[in-house]
Amino acid sequence: MKAKYTRSQAQIIQVLKSLNYAISAQNLYAELKDRDQPLGLATVYRALEAFKTQGTVKARILTSGEALYSLISHDHHHINCVSCGQSFVINECPVHDLEERLEQTHHFQIYYHTLEFFGRCPQCQDNQVQ
Repeated sequence: MKAKYTRSQAQIIQVLKSLNYAISAQNLYAELKDRDQPLGLATVYRALEAFKTQGTVKARILTSGEALYSLISHDHHHINCVSCGQSFVINECPVHDLEERLEQTHHFQIYYHTLEFFGRCPQCQDNQVQ
């Protein structure tokens, strides 16, 4: 069943579909403005929150506390450097089996999951040694 969106929600979904990366609400607001589809920042935040509860959009919280939003297509996992803030995608996932078991045993509809590791990247480790 296709979800019904308001005009502003449809604009936001269209921008998210056109991006192949996660984007902050502030940057999404700017992107809409650049595309001559200006919406209020509060409207952008409200739409993103609604999409999260519908299971359409996921939010990933960076080490800075900023949230990045993207459409739910598949799970992404990351290792994050707490020193420089870089984030690296990892392709392994040890929790897919757990997710399936939780859905079955708890009758819980899981939209997505995140797996984040935090530490120091090799470059920051090298810089600390020097």
